[in-house]
Amino acid sequence: MKKIALAIENFSRFAGGAESYAVSLACTLIDHSWEVHFFGQRWDGEPNNAIFHRIYIPKFLPKPLKLILFALKHRKEMKREQFDIVLGFGSTISMNVYQSHGGVHWLSTERMLYACESPLIRALKRLLTKLSLKHRARHWIESAPFRQHPMPKIIAISRMIRDDMASYFHISKEEIEVVFNGVDLKRLNESHREKLQGPLRQRLNITRGNVIFLFVSYNLKKKGIVPLVEAAALLKKSGEKNFSIIVVGDRPYRSLLRRIDRLGIGQAIFFPGPVKNIDEYYANADVFVLPTYYDACSLVLLEAMASGLPAITTEYNGAAGVIVNGENGYIISHPPQPQELATKMASLLSAENRRKMSLSASRSIKEYSIIKNHQHLLKIFDETIRRNRSLQ
Repeated sequence: MKKIALAIENFSRFAGGAESYAVSLACTLIDHSWEVHFFGQRWDGEPNNAIFHRIYIPKFLPKPLKLILFALKHRKEMKREQFDIVLGFGSTISMNVYQSHGGVHWLSTERMLYACESPLIRALKRLLTKLSLKHRARHWIESAPFRQHPMPKIIAISRMIRDDMASYFHISKEEIEVVFNGVDLKRLNESHREKLQGPLRQRLNITRGNVIFLFVSYNLKKKGIVPLVEAAALLKKSGEKNFSIIVVGDRPYRSLLRRIDRLGIGQAIFFPGPVKNIDEYYANADVFVLPTYYDACSLVLLEAMASGLPAITTEYNGAAGVIVNGENGYIISHPPQPQELATKMASLLSAENRRKMSLSASRSIKEYSIIKNHQHLLKIFDETIRRNRSLQ
């Protein structure tokens, strides 16, 4: 039986992208008769056949020390027991396969700084970031795979991440394999829209016939809520009224509510907050919009497109790699500009444009299934095992 060690602080389907992905991948590995070991601080018990090893980190420690201690304790554990595959997600320094779900930390931080509207405050934050021990600790850990000899197998979840890693760590793109995020196409497809459409619009009291733009994030500011709100105001000012925006995830913060009130678009924006059934929102929306400042490869964008929604996002979302501009969605520049975003949104107020792009969106995601993703990873694991054995 082949053995694999996965390491991340929290193993849970209901945590972040990397955390939920680790659990999903573990389920497939167990189905293929792998012995799966989790090394982390927390685990919600799924899958129940996994073997959990708790890495204890004192809560009172400062964040930089927590990050480094986790990585060092994990390395010590890897020396105690032999594994065929040691998979790292960016929080460890010992691995033979590295799959980055967050990209290059310095680059992602720099791009997300543009969520701050004030150039002066942005410059100050940039300086503080460079001096921050936490950021330096993250960089030391993240760069570990590129210091190893031989270098572990490097996997990027988008072409953007591949390009970022290649340029930042000075390696060839050919040394990095791209495996895009995968979607559960049995759960999310065109047919589920027909089953779930209707009641949501009634509950939110959205006018029949209004075009719904869906935004999903638990970090509203960094995923572009401000340019979206500004774009909505521009649409209204141009005379467009038959649209609504649903913001799923985080609750609106005070300054955002004041901005919405000042722009006079409160009746067009709905904040249901965290939801348990995101599928219902995909089914009732018409367009997915995520003018993010940075996203390694937004899974919600892929899920929305699988559900038949044309998508609008920025060039610094790795998931933009599946968008063909004007065919299944739109890619806008970074940092996102309200006027450019409003223009793309206005184009999708046309029922004919939406119909064509909806069909193209759902078709284009069929090759990005979670099944294919896991099959690709299993192939990489087997190749890595053969390579390592040939080196012994």
